[in-house]
Amino acid sequence: MRDSKARLALGILLYARAVCAQDASLAGAKAAFDKGDYAKTVEMLKAVAGKSPNDGEVYLLLTKSYLQLDQYDNAVSSGEKAVAINPKSSVYHQWLGEAYGGKADHASMFSAYSLARKTKQEFETAFQLDNRNFDAAQDLIEYDCTAPSIVGGGEDKAQAVIAKIMELNAAEGHYGMGICKAQKKDYAGADTEYAKALENKPQSAKRVYDIGDYFLERGQADKILAVAAQGQALAPNDPRGKFYQACGWIMKGEKLAEAEKLLRDYQQNTPANSEYPGPWKAHYWLGRLYEAQKNIGAAKGEYETALKLNPKSKMAQDAVKRVGGS
Repeated sequence: MRDSKARLALGILLYARAVCAQDASLAGAKAAFDKGDYAKTVEMLKAVAGKSPNDGEVYLLLTKSYLQLDQYDNAVSSGEKAVAINPKSSVYHQWLGEAYGGKADHASMFSAYSLARKTKQEFETAFQLDNRNFDAAQDLIEYDCTAPSIVGGGEDKAQAVIAKIMELNAAEGHYGMGICKAQKKDYAGADTEYAKALENKPQSAKRVYDIGDYFLERGQADKILAVAAQGQALAPNDPRGKFYQACGWIMKGEKLAEAEKLLRDYQQNTPANSEYPGPWKAHYWLGRLYEAQKNIGAAKGEYETALKLNPKSKMAQDAVKRVGGS
């Protein structure tokens, strides 16, 4: 009897250790993802998936990682596996939609139509499964406001989704309206809707900084400073607050020495997470700061670094030309 109990206890201990090891591996992969090391994340997750092939969270993180690496076939395959494991997960359907959408953007016209329809279907399913999955709702709104009717798009459809989420969360509703108006190049209308979204106090720092990205492009300093204040109140340790606060001060030509410290701190201590403004943006805004101080040589160096990091940035291209760079 004692032997059987001992064997049972040993079996439980070994199982617990295996579960802990698996969790540690998944936790390690998540940590690598948050640091922006997506290739390492994939390698770690492959090992976890081999031991736990029915863990949807593994395939969800693989989907996200492959999207960051622009490996769209792999992203779709992983997303489909996650959905197969748990068809009732709103988040899994949302990210499968992201994978189909990424693949559609890089496919031939014929293939793109089919993938676009799959993209919308997944966003719709995600929203139907959880009408408080606001990220999925915003994906669906953006799709309907941009895609032609031949692949199921249509502003009238977007308005129906906006009406539903407006009842649940006014900030998200106005944000959705802002997306549609911006897509239609009604920037005055978009300004109003994004401002209303901010006034209604979004519940996540992510959404606050999504709004910040819009106002940054629009050059609205006071709104950027309001974004920084709200974001810091929601998530004091989120590094984006420093970035947006610095940008707001630079736009206003105020507290430039403090703004420089904030940007340098952001550069040195912020991981290359895809949710955060990239390193090139910090260099661009340092260039704006030095240009405001009439330090054209330093501004030119920052702008050229920004352009080297992101050769497709029109902002950086224009800035280099403005200060006489190559």
